[in-house]
Parts: sequence; structure tokens; C-alpha cells
Amino acid sequence: MKLTLKSLRTHFNSPEYTPGTLKSLALQLGASDKTSKSELKTLLEEMTGTGEIVRDSRGRYIVPGSNNLTGIIEFTRRGLGAFVIEPGGEEIFIPPEEAGFAIHGDTVMVEVTGDYKDIHRGRVIKVLKRNKTRVVGTFKTRGIFAFVVPDDVKLKNDFYIPPEEFNGAKLDDKVIIKITRYPTPGRNPEGSVERVLGDSSAPEVDLMTVIYRHDLPEPDEFPQEASAQAKKISPTIPERDLKGRKDFRSEVVYTIDGEDAKDFDDAISLVRLDNGNYLLGVHIADVSHYVFEGSAIDREAFSRGTSVYLLDTVIPMLPFELSNNICSLKPDEDRLTLSLIMELDPRGKLLSSKVERGVIRSKRRLTYTEVNEFLEGTASRETLEKLEPVSGSLLLSHELAGKIRENRKKRGSVMDISSREVKIVFSDTGRVLDIIPQSRGVSEWIIEEFMILANETVAELFNDRGLPFVYRIHEEPDAESMMQLKNYLEALGMNVKLPRNVQPKALQQILEKTKDHPLHASIERVLVRGMKRAVYSENNIGHFGLASQAYTHFTSPIRRYPDLVVHRLLKVFSSRGNGELTDEQREYEENLPSIASWASKRERVANEAEWDLLDMKKVEYISNHIGEVFQGVITGLTKFGIFVEITEKMISGLVHISTLDDYYDFIENQNILVGRKNKRIFRIGDDLKVQAVRADKTTMEIDFNIVEKEKKPVKKTSHEQKTRSKKPKKRHK
Repeated sequence: MKLTLKSLRTHFNSPEYTPGTLKSLALQLGASDKTSKSELKTLLEEMTGTGEIVRDSRGRYIVPGSNNLTGIIEFTRRGLGAFVIEPGGEEIFIPPEEAGFAIHGDTVMVEVTGDYKDIHRGRVIKVLKRNKTRVVGTFKTRGIFAFVVPDDVKLKNDFYIPPEEFNGAKLDDKVIIKITRYPTPGRNPEGSVERVLGDSSAPEVDLMTVIYRHDLPEPDEFPQEASAQAKKISPTIPERDLKGRKDFRSEVVYTIDGEDAKDFDDAISLVRLDNGNYLLGVHIADVSHYVFEGSAIDREAFSRGTSVYLLDTVIPMLPFELSNNICSLKPDEDRLTLSLIMELDPRGKLLSSKVERGVIRSKRRLTYTEVNEFLEGTASRETLEKLEPVSGSLLLSHELAGKIRENRKKRGSVMDISSREVKIVFSDTGRVLDIIPQSRGVSEWIIEEFMILANETVAELFNDRGLPFVYRIHEEPDAESMMQLKNYLEALGMNVKLPRNVQPKALQQILEKTKDHPLHASIERVLVRGMKRAVYSENNIGHFGLASQAYTHFTSPIRRYPDLVVHRLLKVFSSRGNGELTDEQREYEENLPSIASWASKRERVANEAEWDLLDMKKVEYISNHIGEVFQGVITGLTKFGIFVEITEKMISGLVHISTLDDYYDFIENQNILVGRKNKRIFRIGDDLKVQAVRADKTTMEIDFNIVEKEKKPVKKTSHEQKTRSKKPKKRHK
């Protein structure tokens, strides 16, 4: 019997199964030789890691009962409880008093005790695995004692550090500690200082703080075996690798990316056919040709799941030799691709498509800025000369992308949600000088439309044939979230009808209706928060936001592991007829759920790390402008204060209720704050002048005070200053 996750699940769930140790399981499953035992051990570790099975104190493997579930515990930022997410995706709410001695990230077993809103409620009955072994935080001292305050607010305990474990750490240093004792009754957790990153206020410490806070690898750091494999890959393409490939090298193929991009994994080509149709090529780097399944590079790529972009630093999914060299579609160099060739009619409707193993030679490496200037008619002579070989294709791309975009809009896809990106301007010493909002131009949405079309087309190839696949899915928003959006809009004075089963077209209409509203960006944020998070899944339920029946990620295999898997699936299933799946294909099918689940988790970690560093730099900017006055707008109201955004910098902070000039009541159904004596009303959308009074980089908190009238300082003459200085000071009792 071949040992697989599927066969083990069948064995554990059979009525005849009795809990057994690794040794007894090996006998039951016929895993007698050393290799089989090793495979069994690896599979058991994977299943215990996800909580599908539990290893008890006697070493026996047990399947949790119907009333007992296992999963990863995740505490909330405000300490209002935790949620345990079991392998199937179900969430169980854990009240703070029922969390036991679990810490954020532990694998725990919970007992379901009741219901909480529309999910189960439970209590932690056992910590199965401590997943966090290191913590980043600030070193504090109190007399002869020392402790570390974790940066992650989801870790509720400070860590005691014995004197012999200081290892050179000083007051207010940012440090990494190794956990030596986890919390127990009457005792805080303990740790030893493993590395001192530097003074917690120094800007250069922020990057490493975020990296260690989220357990990310350091930039340019790869395991020795993966690095050795990467170095053996030829930087040029041998002739044998071109055999059986479609040759696109004579065609006008080019890339369009940001100015700072180092890896180019997608290129496009476009011509108009004699029959008036368009022939669009989306050429994607053939990473799967170089990264073999199960290799050291592949194992590390799976572990990372995605590249992480931390402002001007990249933690790549693949070693440099691949991501920035042989897999990067550089101009004037032969590169292997998986090319999706699509024919579209004059209205921009897809007629046919085909995936080819190809080879290209990119004619130009273009930037979004250059293409935007070209299409807007403001390009310099130098830029025009550079773009001359591809200018005809660029104009045709603009024409076709506009039609595809209009078709997507008509079907109800939620369009034009701004990414609210900002550019951080640094000084030579690495300090934040300025924060500048960034806008997207025409070239960005051209590439976006072509990539969305490519992802949909590939997904539909598999969906139509009922083949195993990794989809990018986006569930419908729940009614409660949409009610919050409705209440928010009504607080702005808008009467909006949202049906119980809201469709993406309704949300698109809201965005169009409010596009000129001064709080449009805030409306977008509330709308996005109300929508569920897009994830990867082996089951296709469609993509709500895009109003797409089938969607995937195919276009970025250099930086996303699911895209690499999709490329492999295209190759594995390309020759399949209508018969049964082969053993290789079945093995892929069995592994897809765990791949999709893990990739979704790694994507979330990457997003949170990217947001953390950006927020830290925003806090740093405000900390350098304490006392200064900014123009802001109210974006939210609660019983404890007013959320204000400095729109020019996209920086948000809180005006605490205690700093206001009166006692204010929060009228929840109207979403307003009303003063008891002065009857002043604060509403969402009101303009406010605020003064920056506090910025805490650890908690990511910014506090403002309202400035009623900005007082201009009166300059005193030197004579006035001298005269005033001679006046005797009055004494006050």
C-alpha cells in the first residue's frame, strides 16, 4: 500500500482504527523498511502539524472527537479573545479566560462549549505544539530585573530575562529572544537574548524588527542546499531546452513594470489579424522548467510561499540566480516561457486560447511612467526613440485593454479600487523625509486587464474539464458587513439600497456614485473591509470581487508558489484525454488542498509584514513632526474617540475622547458624537485641523488633538526679549 496523506486519512477514519504509536502504525501499514518508516514519520508530522491528528503523552496518534477540534490559535490585537482556526477552515471563538496558557500561534486542542454569534465557542484543553520559539521586542529593566515587551500585541505576556541571559542588551534595545520557558500557572514566560538589533528608536532597526516579528528569512538568505542547486543552473539556455517549443523570438514581445522592478515574469505581445480580430500573447516565465518538484529550491519556495516586498527590500521566494537572472524576462535575451495565446474579436470578447511552451526574446523593458507619458502625449524625444519598435503594439494594447475593461465592468466586476500606495522618501541616513501618495496610470490598468484575462482563461480551461486545480476564490460578503457599509454611507448622508444577497455590480455602482466624494478613499476602505479575503482553494466557488466564474494566479511564478503549481498542472494535464487520472495526476490532486491552504497563510503573513513596515514608517514620520498641525478628515467615530486621516499623507490617528472640550455621547444609530453642553456634533467626513501629540512605533498608534484655531507665533524683537527678561517673575502660591 502506497503511503499518502489520503491513504493515512482513510486508515485513521476507519472504524477498526485503534490509537497506536509510530512503531505500531508502521506494522499496521506494512511500512517495514527504513524508507517507508521515514515517509510515514514525515506524513504523520504533517498531519499533527495541521491538527488533523494528535499525538498524546504516550506517543499514540489520536483522531480528535466530534466535540474536540484542533487548530492554530490567533489572539486579537485588543485582547478581546482569540480564534482557533481548524484545518478545514472552521473558526472557534475562545474567550480570554478560556485560552489557558496558550500563546498566539500555538497548535491547540479545544472543546466546543457553545455558540458565539454564528460560529462555535470553545475552551483550550491542551496545547499540542508551541509554534513560536523566538520573539522580537524591547528590552526593559526594573531594578535588577529585566524583561522584554513583545512587539506583537497579540502576545499578551512580557518575557522575564535572567541576568545571565542579557547578552549585552541595554535599556530600550530592540532584541530577539529565544523562548526558554512558556507561561505556566503563576509564572510569566522566560527567554534569553539571542541577538541585539540596536536602539529601538533607530530607523535601521525597523526592517529587521518586522522580519523577525513575522518569522521571515533574512534578505538574500537561502539554505545551503538550495543555494548550491541555484548556482548549478546555467545562466544561458542550452539548445536542447528549445526542442519542442514555439519560437516567439521574432515577434514584438516586451515587458512593462515599475521603475524599481528587478524580476520580470510577464511579457505581452499583440497584433491585429487580417480578419480584424486581436491576437494577444501573455508570456510568463517558465519557472517550472528550472524548479523541480521536491528539490531543495522547491521545498524552500513552498516554505516561503511568496516573495515579500518590504519597501525597498525584497525577500524573494526563489534564489537570485533564478528570480533576477534566468527566469527574468530581460530584454535582448532568450527566455523560456509558458505562453497563453488568445484570439479576441473586435469587441474584446475571447474566442479561443492555447497554452504553448515557448521561447521569447523581449524587445524592450518598459516602465509604467514611460508608457503613461507615451499614451498621454508627453513623452520626451529620448523616450519616443526607445519606444519606437513597440509603439504600434502599445497603441493597440490601449485600444484592446479598454474594451476588455468595459466588458468586465458590464458583468459587474468591482473596478478601480485604489491600492492607496504611498512612496516613502528617505534621507541619506535612512530617516523618513516625506510620504507621497502614488496614483496609477493607464499603463498599469492595461497590464492589469491582460493579466486578469489570462488568469481567468487558464482557470476556465481546468474548470470546464473538471480537472484538479488551484483556484483563487473570493466568497460573497456576509450580510452584517454589508449593513456596516450601508450605515457608513448613511452617516455620510447617502441613501443606498443594498439587497440581502448583494452582487458585485451593486458595490461597483456605489464606487461610481461616490467617486467625487471627498471621503471616496474612506468609503473604499470600508467596502474592502466588508468583503472577505481572497484565498487559494482546490474548490472553485468563483471570485466575487471580479464577478468571475473561475479565477487563478498564473502570471507570477517567480514570486508566488500557487502560480508555479498552476504551471506544473498545465504541463501534467496537457496531454490528458478523457480517461481516468494517472497516478501522477492523482498525487497532485491529493496535495492541492494543503498547498492552497499553506499558500493562503503565507500570503497573509507577507501582507501583514508589508503593512507593518509601512505603518512603522508613517509613525516615524509623525514622530518627527510632533506639535505640528495638519489638515485631516474624520473617517470613523467610536465611544472612545475620533479617527482622523491626514489625507495628504494617508496617515491615520486617534483623537481620544478625553481630550475633547466637553463630555461627548456616541449616538451609534446615527454614527455621531454629540457634546452634552455645547451640542457640538462630530460626523464622518468633517474636516478637522489636528495637532500630532504622540506616535508609538511599537504599538503603531498615533494620537492627535483637535486645533480649533491655529495660532501663529508672534516673533519678538531682540529689544522686547531683553526687556521681558528683566521683569521680575511673579510668585504664585
